[in-house]
Amino acid sequence: MIYSILLGLLNRLGLFIIIAYLLSRNRAFKNLILKQEVSIVDKFLLSAVFGAFGILGTYMGLPVYGALANSRAVGVIIGGLLGGPLVGTLSGFIAGFHRWVIDIGGFTALACGLSTFVEGTIAGILNRKLRKGRINWRAAMLVGMALELLQMAIILLVAKPFSAALELVRVIWFPMTTVNATGIAIFVGLVENIFMEQEKAGAYQAQLALDIAAETLPYLRQGLSEFSAYKTAKIIYQKANYDAVSITDDKKILAHVGVGEDHHRTGRAVQTEATRKVLSSGEFYVASSREDIECDHEKCPLKAAVIVPLMERDRMVGCLKLYRTRENSISSVDIRLAQGLAQLFSTQLELSRMERQAQLLARAELRALQSQINPHFLFNALNTIISICRRDPEKARALLIHLGEFFRKNLSTGKETVPLEQEIEHVKAYLAIEQARFGDRLRVVYDLEPMNGVMVPPLILQPLVENAVRHGIFPKREGGTVIIRAKKVEDGVELTVSDDGMGFDEARIREFLNEEEPADRIGLFNVNRRLENLYGPRSRLKIMSKPMMGTVVRFFIPAGAGKGSEVDGAYGAFGR
Repeated sequence: MIYSILLGLLNRLGLFIIIAYLLSRNRAFKNLILKQEVSIVDKFLLSAVFGAFGILGTYMGLPVYGALANSRAVGVIIGGLLGGPLVGTLSGFIAGFHRWVIDIGGFTALACGLSTFVEGTIAGILNRKLRKGRINWRAAMLVGMALELLQMAIILLVAKPFSAALELVRVIWFPMTTVNATGIAIFVGLVENIFMEQEKAGAYQAQLALDIAAETLPYLRQGLSEFSAYKTAKIIYQKANYDAVSITDDKKILAHVGVGEDHHRTGRAVQTEATRKVLSSGEFYVASSREDIECDHEKCPLKAAVIVPLMERDRMVGCLKLYRTRENSISSVDIRLAQGLAQLFSTQLELSRMERQAQLLARAELRALQSQINPHFLFNALNTIISICRRDPEKARALLIHLGEFFRKNLSTGKETVPLEQEIEHVKAYLAIEQARFGDRLRVVYDLEPMNGVMVPPLILQPLVENAVRHGIFPKREGGTVIIRAKKVEDGVELTVSDDGMGFDEARIREFLNEEEPADRIGLFNVNRRLENLYGPRSRLKIMSKPMMGTVVRFFIPAGAGKGSEVDGAYGAFGR
């Protein structure tokens, strides 16, 4: 008898498992299970689903001694474990009330209806103790066995006559406890698989977002424009499984790639009401149908979308839109991907804005220095040339050429790095003019190893040479010597500017190189900052100096550094 009941329940369990599997593959059920915030409507819906499972279990029961061996408890216990107290209580009530009022199962109707309600309620309470529904199949099996044994106890307590109830429990407790607990474990295992699929999809989407962000960075660093938007949309379209990708600014379409390109054209005003909602509210929006998108074009094939705002700080600058051509096809994974991409893009745009501001600031600082220094140097140089014109016109002509070359290189540098030979020529032009002014008081020595192909930042040596001349040599009545060296070392080039002039103490060295711009020796400070930003701490200026014994300034350029990339404006500095 027990064996036949066990086989009968196992056969019926197979049908339950098929239904559970099909349910676990259903998108609507998945979305309901995966929701982080379940509304009261969702809870009533889940209660109806699992209550129906319980009713189905009743009708599939096996007649035994005027009662039923059944799988009714499977649905209500699962409902409680997954949905919480309200779902467990309601689904237990639905299935239990049905069991009590229908004319089936004889003398155990009240006991079985009551036990079903109690099992669902207890399972719902256990939901909060077991990681809010993320219960594993082993724990679910143990809970199922315990609650089925509780049902047996309720039957013994409530069903009359007791002798009939005892005989019933004797033959059904093992088959029902074993089969129903197994069914509960299998269903929970299927739900676990839904969460695992979600986590894998989330991990994939996170990696996808990072890959897309890495590829789009070179374009978005230029700011949000039609070009950068098109490149970004194209990368998303190629890497992610969307029917169309669109990017707008706050007024018009910057790029649209994929389905709908015929009417979602670059430069046109925003065409969908959904996008206008996001631009006005600043909140993401999910459109599940063509009517939700509200495109101006009557035959637009786009039927679902997730639209997220792009921000720069607190200012909205546009939208990112991911489209599909099938209704209700935007999943929670799509929403998270869109939000993740929007956050990464917003960060990139903010960084590009800060980078542009830094470039403008650097250019402004340079122009301010040039406006202070160049007139002073220019007037002195012109006075020197004027005084030489009558006695030595050829020398005056040569000095004018040097002066023109000096200012041409100073004002027109547009590269991040230049050949070392070009930088040396710039220094020579400067020193030729200063030697004309001060004659034998300024002596210059060049100790330069051959340096074919070595690239250095522009205007990196001249400020150091100018400091040596103006602050080291000229204050000495007898003048002095400036030595410029370029020496190959193991993994780069070492450049040195030294003089035997006035020198200064260690406290002044620290002042020149600290993070606060000094009142004088601006050239040292700016050169040091540029070297550190470009090549790191190893390339910081190394200064050795003692009062009345001269100064040595040395720095390192790593091998292969810089290939002459273009930047906005010259970025150099002069000594004061």
